Amino acid sequence: MKRVLVLGCTGSIGKQTLDIIRNTRDEYEVAGLCCSTKKEELERLCKEFNCKGTLFTEDGFDGIKKLIEESGADIAVNGIAGANGLLPSVYVLENKIQLALANKETVVMAWDYVKSIADKNATKIIPVDSEHSAIFSLINQCGKNNISELVITASGGPFRNYTKEQLENVTVKQALNHPTWNMGPKITIDSSTLANKGLEVIEACRLFNMPAEKVKVVVHPQSLIHSLVRTKDGVLYAQISNPDMRHPILNALTYPEIKNNYLEKFDLFDTEMTFYRPKTEMFKMLPLAYECAKKSNCYTIAFNAANEIAVDYFLKNKCSYMQIPEIVEETLQSDWSEIPSSLEIIQAKDAKAREIAESVITKLEK
Repeated sequence: MKRVLVLGCTGSIGKQTLDIIRNTRDEYEVAGLCCSTKKEELERLCKEFNCKGTLFTEDGFDGIKKLIEESGADIAVNGIAGANGLLPSVYVLENKIQLALANKETVVMAWDYVKSIADKNATKIIPVDSEHSAIFSLINQCGKNNISELVITASGGPFRNYTKEQLENVTVKQALNHPTWNMGPKITIDSSTLANKGLEVIEACRLFNMPAEKVKVVVHPQSLIHSLVRTKDGVLYAQISNPDMRHPILNALTYPEIKNNYLEKFDLFDTEMTFYRPKTEMFKMLPLAYECAKKSNCYTIAFNAANEIAVDYFLKNKCSYMQIPEIVEETLQSDWSEIPSSLEIIQAKDAKAREIAESVITKLEK
């Protein structure tokens, strides 16, 4: 019986992890739960799964740290959104618990730092993003030394066929209407701007030790192919399944085994798959992310922090949709070349980028 700690249990990843456990109770049990604000739902889930829980808004990071230390977990699924997911990832690895990682910011902000902890404690970090889970599986099957290129697929979001004029007038309601995936508000906005794909490019560079020029993005609206790898002989290998996040979660929970499961199997018949180049001249968050991936150091921290601030302001109708990349681009004009060699530097640069992004927004409002 594998004990699973679910961090961010009321979010999209957390809910789907708990759905898996409900359907496989002979294999998994819940070791502990945490969420941000939904106290009643947390209490109900703790009762259902007979486990302890912590509420971030009441207990903070100390509560999460204590929960992790006392959980006796074999694996933790980190589905916490945003920069708040970084410290829980650190606590999980420090306690020698395997980390099933859906929190992008852990990799984008602090990869070298968390990787050093994982290596020291001989602890695995298994990606749960559908794209990186696919690459992880394909590399394991093809062999790392045989891979020459990674190809990440993008749905293109709801606005892939919009003109620049149409993008100028995008509303929050429109941006939250994703055509394929059911996700939280922040990641849904990121998907529409291609910021999410930019973060995934940075992740792929770091998780799989690939230079940015060897990581490609292709728009694939059906979201059936989750990623591809190209081997040295030029051949592409793809992972194909229904767009259901329970697949990558299960892959992380069962790793290194591949097991039968209860999910619907993908059927190739009567299925159409199309592919397009991303419109980087209109969706500028993607080329900005590539620039940060190449520069590395604290540029990726600034990219993430500025984007979080810009998206938050957009969701509150305090900036326009097309101002999101403007805010990020101007924030990146500062010097972010310092090496993020400690948690203190990482957190300080994150705070500084947020401060600069907010000052940019203040200027735009005038």
